[in-house]
Amino acid sequence: MITASDDRRKAQWKGLREEYEREGFTIARQVIDADLVREARAHVDWLMEKHPDVPPEMLKETLVSNDPFWVRLISDERLVDLAEEFIGPNIALFASSYFAKPPRKGRQVLWHQDGAYWPLEPMQVVSLWLAVTSSDPENGCLRVIPRTQHLDLADLIERGDVENVLGSGMDENLVEAESAVDILLQPGDVEIHHPNLIHGSNANQSDRWRIGLTIRYIPTHTRITREIGVPFLLRGEAVPGVNEYLPLPKFDPQIHKDFAGSDQWR
Repeated sequence: MITASDDRRKAQWKGLREEYEREGFTIARQVIDADLVREARAHVDWLMEKHPDVPPEMLKETLVSNDPFWVRLISDERLVDLAEEFIGPNIALFASSYFAKPPRKGRQVLWHQDGAYWPLEPMQVVSLWLAVTSSDPENGCLRVIPRTQHLDLADLIERGDVENVLGSGMDENLVEAESAVDILLQPGDVEIHHPNLIHGSNANQSDRWRIGLTIRYIPTHTRITREIGVPFLLRGEAVPGVNEYLPLPKFDPQIHKDFAGSDQWR
């Protein structure tokens, strides 16, 4: 059932799909409330303390499956409603990662297309980039090359010659970097982009953290062809014979970070 607040939200999102189809990306402002953003920020601090061996730019899906807050966050109805605008009503999670760039140390992400990394058939997936902190050119914001979603996926090239988060990128001769657009976001904003869109980010040159959460949603008819990611069924119906979904994690106060509503996850 769509509530009045849902109606207002959907009215605010009118036109996002059209911009996404035209440009390969779009932005929805203030999708998540400030309290939940603060919880996400605290969650990143907790993860970094719990996993000191993991670079903060690489807090990724291997940590998700047994983390009730993380799953609560990516299954928030506002985010899933937003994903539904792009992939329809039957929605699963494929993967999720925090990209937390420390002040003055946060590494760059080389130009790439997300779909080049992913074992999905068909390549029907949408990426939501939730800003947990402000994101701007000084602290290494997301940068996109508009209207590149129509390009084929390019081969990945291993890159050890420059320090970077992914360890790889695409042939930079294929990138018109002068066309890049900086994605300026405030906490709670969400950028949405196509799996073929060329994008990346510079290193964090500021004295501030730059933290974002990426969430990769797929329609349930998209098959994950290798054992990668964290498939959770979030909304609608599964397709028989396509993907096996994980049970939602149970909250244990002895091992998990407490959060608002955690009792409902016991």
